[in-house]
Amino acid sequence: MKFIKTEIDGCYLITFETYHDGRGYFAVPFNEDEFNQKLGYEVRFIQDNLSWSHHSTIRGLHFQKGEHAQAKLVTCTQGQVLDVAVDIRKDSPTYGNVVKVDLGWSLNRWLFIPRGLAHGFSVLSGEATFQYKVDNPYNKESEGGIIYNDTTLKIDWKNTGIPRVSDRDLELPTFLSL
Repeated sequence: MKFIKTEIDGCYLITFETYHDGRGYFAVPFNEDEFNQKLGYEVRFIQDNLSWSHHSTIRGLHFQKGEHAQAKLVTCTQGQVLDVAVDIRKDSPTYGNVVKVDLGWSLNRWLFIPRGLAHGFSVLSGEATFQYKVDNPYNKESEGGIIYNDTTLKIDWKNTGIPRVSDRDLELPTFLSL
């Protein structure tokens, strides 16, 4: 695994090798010991989540607050998405910064999102399967979010159709109101 720094402190793009032969390929996209050694501290992922979405779906920007904050390790296992992370840690030197990364299985990469960031993605392909690991259980009372079309963040979601956004996500507050 190779860790590449992003514009957000503690957020990394992680690439991995694939080994091809006449049958196809083999890869080890995640190894806990190597991951924690390169990260420099221990993250213990306790749950894998999976979502499937149609083209032009935008999910997010979501986060968990306080003691229920979650670090995430995200990838797209089928199709392609634009993955977005926003630093909402008010004491962070990169507060307000946005990271946007194309993810798709053929790209051989993950995005590590530390606790204290909002996260979302936009489906760029006809459909996409999105997988992510979390290090803390979901807690409904601790959920939060930012409206996807926030005028302060000005995120270009690369959406080529009418955005498919849940009713709940359409009611999220702005970045400045957090």
